[in-house]
Amino acid sequence: MSTMQSQSPVALDIEVARFNMIEQQIRPWDVADPTVLALLDSVPRDQFAPTALRGLAYADVGLPLSSPAKEGESMLHPKAQARLAQDIALKSDETVLHIGTGSGFTAAMLAKQAKSVLSLEINAAIAKQATDNLQRAGITNVDVRHADATADNFKGCAAQGPYDAIVLSGTVAEVPQALLDLLKVGGRLFAFVGEDPVVRATLITRASDTAFATAQPWDFVAPRLVNFPAPSTFRF
Repeated sequence: MSTMQSQSPVALDIEVARFNMIEQQIRPWDVADPTVLALLDSVPRDQFAPTALRGLAYADVGLPLSSPAKEGESMLHPKAQARLAQDIALKSDETVLHIGTGSGFTAAMLAKQAKSVLSLEINAAIAKQATDNLQRAGITNVDVRHADATADNFKGCAAQGPYDAIVLSGTVAEVPQALLDLLKVGGRLFAFVGEDPVVRATLITRASDTAFATAQPWDFVAPRLVNFPAPSTFRF
């Protein structure tokens, strides 16, 4: 009996949904990195989605992580997670600070490419869900912590720094300098930066101790991260 014939209808449905996600959502968003595409095919995204919403795990939607749904607490769209993973371009010996664990799927994608990931989640219940999801997926190089990353001007984040990469899985009005200071020279920070409806995926590379280069290659409105500072409202 072939592998295809021996699989259950549910398993086949998931395979089809995963294939369609990659071909119809991910590739059209200029994701061509074979490593990222392979991860999307192998990491079980449906196992990171809330149980009641697993049928939508491969759809082009953000999935709420709280019940009832709460603004800002959702799983990013697959295409955003894929493009993020491609843009940050991790190497196998790199360390990552990830802020906004959510379901744990983004952390899983990062961990599969990096040496280790410290992932911080401000909501205790969601942090527990993410930890359970990562354990079920057999991913052991992610340290999920229930913490407010912004506390005391990101002091808690500094303990394991500096980092090769920092990833913010949500929108901020601006990137705090205190976070940029935690990057190694050559390190990269990814965040969604701006105010709805204009939010840009932003990649900042530390070129030297004092110089940073910024690129904003695409737009996407992601949930806003809690407690990050708002920009000054003062205008001349």
